[in-house]
Parts: sequence; structure tokens; C-alpha cells
Amino acid sequence: MNPLRLYYSLLAGAAVVLASGAVYWIRAHRKTPEQREYERRQRLKSMGRITDGTVIDLQIVGGGEASPSHFLIYTYDVRGVSYECSQDITSLRQSLGLDTCQIGLPASIKYDPHNPGNSIVVAEGWTGLRG
Repeated sequence: MNPLRLYYSLLAGAAVVLASGAVYWIRAHRKTPEQREYERRQRLKSMGRITDGTVIDLQIVGGGEASPSHFLIYTYDVRGVSYECSQDITSLRQSLGLDTCQIGLPASIKYDPHNPGNSIVVAEGWTGLRG
């Protein structure tokens, strides 16, 4: 057998093993949607700018076998542009108290100055709800 051919075979096998190991590592360390949403809220809480807005609705979706999801729908203006957004507050509802979510009341909205459509009304340790 040709030693050069054996060398290339071993090199190809090692490349396959390394590639499959890299794919496994990436899949194992992928962030869940809940982790990404938590990090987004923390980033906006720390660096977001505040503007005035209005809570226009509180929607409760689902509730069959799984627990229902709670969405806070709100509007705000940034530099003459109106935004209507929603935030999933399901994971925050225990600390929030849904009785404080009164429709039509003003709220403070934290938004990303580079992407004003990216915004929050509540996060861990901060709330823009007034009332």
C-alpha cells in the first residue's frame, strides 16, 4: 500500500471526526429560545432608552394541555415613527402581578436606539408599567 495514500486516508478520517465533533458541540451548546429572550431583556434593561407608550391589550393565548401564554401589547413613538409591539410576559407574570397590567394606562418602554422596534415593557428587576 502506498504510504501517501494511507496518510491521506488518515487525514480524511480525522477531518470527519473533527467535523462531527464540532457539529455535536454546537448543537449541545445551542441556546434555547427562553435563554435568548432572557438575554434580550437584560440587554435592553441595561442599555435601552426610555420613551412613553401605552398598554393597549393583554392577551392570554392557549391553555389546553400546556399553561397559557400571556402577551402584553403596547404602542410607542420614536422619532416620529409609531410602533405597536407585543412582549411575552409568561415567565414574568408571577413577579409582575397581572392586576397591574391595566389597559390604556401609560407605560415606560425601553427600546434599542439602533433598532427601535426591539423593545420591552417589563424585565427581571424593572417594570415600565404605571398604575
